[in-house]
Amino acid sequence: MPSSDPDALRNRFLTPKVARAFTDAPAIGAVGVGAAAAILVGLGPIGAVVGGVAFLAGRVVVAIPRKANPKRSIDPYRLGEPWRRLVRDAMAAEKSFDSTVKGARDGPLRDELQAIGSRIDESLLQCWHIAEGGNALSQARARIDVHGAQRDLDEVQRSEQNDTTAHTIEALRAQLATAARMDATITETRDKLRLLNARLDEAVSRSIELSAASAGSGEFQQVGDDVASIVGEMEALRQAVDVVGSVDRSLPGRTQPG
Repeated sequence: MPSSDPDALRNRFLTPKVARAFTDAPAIGAVGVGAAAAILVGLGPIGAVVGGVAFLAGRVVVAIPRKANPKRSIDPYRLGEPWRRLVRDAMAAEKSFDSTVKGARDGPLRDELQAIGSRIDESLLQCWHIAEGGNALSQARARIDVHGAQRDLDEVQRSEQNDTTAHTIEALRAQLATAARMDATITETRDKLRLLNARLDEAVSRSIELSAASAGSGEFQQVGDDVASIVGEMEALRQAVDVVGSVDRSLPGRTQPG
């Protein structure tokens, strides 16, 4: 059964572009070119077949779509503040770490850094998803006219009370409670993400220090565990933001006047 993952090799291979690489006119020409080249260098009939197939295989490999890079979707300028700044901070930490990896010689030290690097990449993606959720929540919160709802509530509470006014008061209080809950979530998310970014910066700095000192695997393991812990906390924070956002954005509320 074909995988549902668009990045799986089978799914990237079974595409119209790859099919054309096998069957279009340039493909047939590629086989001929490969065969001719093999004959010219004296490889004979078998070499001609191998050469033709090799040229065709080269076209197919080029035609196979590359795996999507999740980090390409990260664009902090699509977000408002403070979310934009928080994503840029995480991107700066990842860039600094990547520079350290590139500067390391091949061997155990580079392997240790690369193992940590995969987790730092994941932390950047988690930071991006949290910031996206926080930004969406901020935008939704901005559409709730708290001052107008409070003014209406004060006015209704001063009027003669009946079933209609009771329901109106209940609805207005619900709007205000939603806004307050969203404010608390936005503030808590911002503060936690800022703390996690600071811990990530600390882990990157520690990695750079250990790299310069050619430290042992045990010390790198500790840094890797710290980054893994950061990723886990970011994942939990992202899920919390998603839950609160899906609930609060679905609730009706008085919007800000346009």
